[in-house]
Amino acid sequence: MAISPEFGTAGAAATAVLAAYLLLADPWIGRRMYASLERRRDSEPRALVRYFALVTVLWWLAAALAGAALLAADDVAASDVGLGAPESPWYAALLCALLVVGAVVTGRSLRRLHAEGRSVPGLSTIAAMLPRTPAERRIATVAAVTDGLCAEFVYRGLLIAFGVGVLGLNVYVAAAISLAAYALAGLYQGRRGVLAFAVFGAIATMFYLVTGSLLVPVVFHVVMTVRDLAFIPVPPRERRSGAHATL
Repeated sequence: MAISPEFGTAGAAATAVLAAYLLLADPWIGRRMYASLERRRDSEPRALVRYFALVTVLWWLAAALAGAALLAADDVAASDVGLGAPESPWYAALLCALLVVGAVVTGRSLRRLHAEGRSVPGLSTIAAMLPRTPAERRIATVAAVTDGLCAEFVYRGLLIAFGVGVLGLNVYVAAAISLAAYALAGLYQGRRGVLAFAVFGAIATMFYLVTGSLLVPVVFHVVMTVRDLAFIPVPPRERRSGAHATL
């Protein structure tokens, strides 16, 4: 994969502001937001809806700033930030199909674990954001799709291009730094969350570098996040009296 973006002063400055926010502020804001959700989850019926609504707004604001930075840039092509067609469309289409099938199959396996009363791996770290009602499930799905679209555009698309075009890094070094920034976003789940985000981000980054497009990373991100937030039922121990978990 080869890209050659030219950001210029205005584009570089706008992207640097966004990068600074993602590195220095977003992990701590996310941690405080999730801690607040945990405290209010069982006492405020609409706490999760408000949480996902705010998360969705924040992601679209970040994507809008990323778009503004690109508009201000001197010469950044769509392909420089992964918005072009994949280098091999048929290969990318096959990967996307396999990812969707894989998400459905693994989702059913995890639902079966739940039905058998067994622990569902990984869900304990995001217990507070698991939907219990149809309304919560709908807003969780919207947030999951938004997360997949905006996070891939910002972290994989823009930040890697920034590393290459402004910092003069090799595309793979820029991808590694972008991945480190993305891993920090998992701080709200603790150290296990940072590790999980690092592994998840590494897979998405690999798809991006192999295909030269954000299409496969976005599909991967969306289907896996929807699976975890909206497809798998709440573990029995996380339900509370008065909450109606709908499969």
